[in-house]
Amino acid sequence: MAFSSGNKGPMADINVTPLVDVMLVLLIIFIVTAPVMTYPIAVDLPQRVLNPPPVTQEPPPPIDIRIDASNQVTWNNSPVAVGELQQRMEQEVQRDPTNQPELRIDINPDSEYEVTAKVMAAAKNAQMKKISFVQ
Repeated sequence: MAFSSGNKGPMADINVTPLVDVMLVLLIIFIVTAPVMTYPIAVDLPQRVLNPPPVTQEPPPPIDIRIDASNQVTWNNSPVAVGELQQRMEQEVQRDPTNQPELRIDINPDSEYEVTAKVMAAAKNAQMKKISFVQ
């Protein structure tokens, strides 16, 4: 925008104040973020293997646990007490700790959370590694 000052004609200078404000904001952003970018983050990436070992073990059949609306727990379609679950799971883990069966848990939405928590605690205490939920 041109302003006239007296009879000299229009002023042709640019107002640099907004430009300086923007540059100062950018400078502050770079000053704050630059130290964060200099710290390395350790990431363990998998290394390429030219000759992967052959898979010789076939996984054991999965274990199906169902909790119905009346809070009855079944192990592969046979009723089981909640207190007995951890012992059964430990037996499955001890058969072959490196090749554990998958534990599939099917929960009825009307069942109580306490029973589900006990089943999950039994699986954790038995050190089951492969746990999935079925819908």
